[in-house]
Amino acid sequence: MPDITFELNEDQQQVRDWIHGFAVDVMRPAAAEWDEREETPWPVIQEAAKIGLYSLDFYAQQYFDPTGLGIAMTMEELFWGDAGIGLSIVGTGLAAVGVLANGTEEQVGTWIPQMYGDASDVKVAAFCSSEPDAGSDVSAMRTRAVYDEAKDEWVLNGTKTWATNGGIANVHVVVAVVDPELGSKGHASFIVPPATPGLSQGQKFKKHGIRASHTAEVVLEDVRIPGHCLLGGKDKLDERLARARERAKTGGERVKNAAMATFEASRPAVGAQAVGIARAAYEVALDYARTRVQFGRPIIDNQGIAFQLADMRTRIDAARLLVWRASWMAVAGKPFASAEGSMSKLFAGETAKSVTAQAMQILGGNGFTREYPVERMHRDAAIYTIFEGTSEIQRLVIARTLSGMPIR
Repeated sequence: MPDITFELNEDQQQVRDWIHGFAVDVMRPAAAEWDEREETPWPVIQEAAKIGLYSLDFYAQQYFDPTGLGIAMTMEELFWGDAGIGLSIVGTGLAAVGVLANGTEEQVGTWIPQMYGDASDVKVAAFCSSEPDAGSDVSAMRTRAVYDEAKDEWVLNGTKTWATNGGIANVHVVVAVVDPELGSKGHASFIVPPATPGLSQGQKFKKHGIRASHTAEVVLEDVRIPGHCLLGGKDKLDERLARARERAKTGGERVKNAAMATFEASRPAVGAQAVGIARAAYEVALDYARTRVQFGRPIIDNQGIAFQLADMRTRIDAARLLVWRASWMAVAGKPFASAEGSMSKLFAGETAKSVTAQAMQILGGNGFTREYPVERMHRDAAIYTIFEGTSEIQRLVIARTLSGMPIR
């Protein structure tokens, strides 16, 4: 394992500069248009695929970066470009992480390539966990998966919501209840292959921010999938459920559910996205403060403005360090004993929200218009205290980890 360092190596710097160039040349010029259209920016995804930025190979390389910083660096640069387009490019990754976290080697090799397609035929994937009555409270999930032993098939019924790429995805990863008596420990993840009958798109949401990313309900009506589409396989599921039942009787080891395993693995990456948005807004505000003249001098000469910028930069750097620490711990195999993954997502999300608000304030009336990008960045940042676990849920996870108590 490499020594801890706060400096990217030469290869990482080259990758960062390559992504930054794509963000400058392709993403930023298209950002306002696709935000207004509220549609998936397929041409931009296609351009990313052509250069290898949207591909299984690229994300595998970053995922297995021995320093742990590859994914964090990638997310920050893409979301510095634009959060809505960035999420349309990386949204498939949450489904891929779901397969990596819960699937067998064969399932990883079979399904993840189908999530991305190739440069001539781009595909996307969706991870479906949240439900109308089960967001933060995953134990309230109602989507059921029932095993038909005679046909070796699973039958899925229910409605998922807030699914990135939901309904337009080539592959859907669906979390469902297999044993209602075990609560959140009775969940499992399933692959729904392309064109499976019974899966349809429900409501497409018109959102406050990240509007270039498709978000919709996914409706499952008697969706039949082969037995091998259960991630991890039935033997592993039966063993896990048996342990959960034993623990329910006697206490003992903690058994994670499928959705939480995915979110835990993705939280530092989501934090890195928030860092990218915050950095972008800070840079706009800094440039504006240097060039905007009022009362005969640049407004950055005023302490009220300069101190805001100092606080913004400090919070951004602190958020990045928390993300990098959690990313390094994950690849080093170190447990998040103090909920470091949740810490990184919590602080980075709150930072993005506050920094973008301060950027709007520094730009004054201009910041409130769509002529400047900070208005869009502020709208985009708002989701980072809500999705992938609200800030309140992150605090709850941290508090429970630190205290060892079932805080409610």
